[in-house]
Amino acid sequence: MAAEHFVLRGKKIVAIGRNYAEHIKELSNDAPKEPMFFLKPTTSYLPSGGNVQIPRGVTAHYEGPSALSLVSPSKPTCLAVELGLVIGKTSRDVSQAAADAHIAGYALAVDMTARNMQDEVKKRRHPWTAVKGFDTFTPISSYIPKSAVADPDNLTLTLKVNGVTKQDGNTNQMIFKIPRLIEHVSSIMTLEEGDLVLTGTPSGVGAIVPGDRVECTLTDASGKQLASVGFTAVQREGGYHFVPEQ
Repeated sequence: MAAEHFVLRGKKIVAIGRNYAEHIKELSNDAPKEPMFFLKPTTSYLPSGGNVQIPRGVTAHYEGPSALSLVSPSKPTCLAVELGLVIGKTSRDVSQAAADAHIAGYALAVDMTARNMQDEVKKRRHPWTAVKGFDTFTPISSYIPKSAVADPDNLTLTLKVNGVTKQDGNTNQMIFKIPRLIEHVSSIMTLEEGDLVLTGTPSGVGAIVPGDRVECTLTDASGKQLASVGFTAVQREGGYHFVPEQ
């Protein structure tokens, strides 16, 4: 399988949480002692230029747990821009020294969250796979060849909503660096060719509503744009309808 076809052939999306100190601070979360992660289905991929479908009753955010109090009620769904690592070969118990050889390339991605639904299920101590796993909840750029990225530890991530910058961070701010992430995840579960590892998001949580336009970019230290993701939020008709418990 050619690495550029990871969206069609990868088996899982591994999303790292709480990997930027400022993001942890803005959400009043505790810093993890080791990388923490959750899984998203590959059916949530949305190629750049498409529409993120917000399910009925859901408030959609660009990022992280417990952010609802930071968001205006008029801006109700959540999203986060992240650097993604495309895995190039079967990876199990990979050392940090060998980690780079298991990365085929990169991608720019957005992790969407059904925020009010997440708050509800967390209160009940229920699993929250659904809040991250809706169709279209992982907008993704085209594949970035490894050769195009001179230094993955110095890339700028930006996210704009309706032309206003909401996130602007750099991968040099990551708490756990890329080799550590590969080492940790592969010590728990085998990473396979085409899998995507999302490396966490900088500060700037927020929400979108139907009609909002989102634009994200990934640039290197020289200012060269390596990738972009753009999409429009729309209301999903039919399908799941979230109704909070009274």
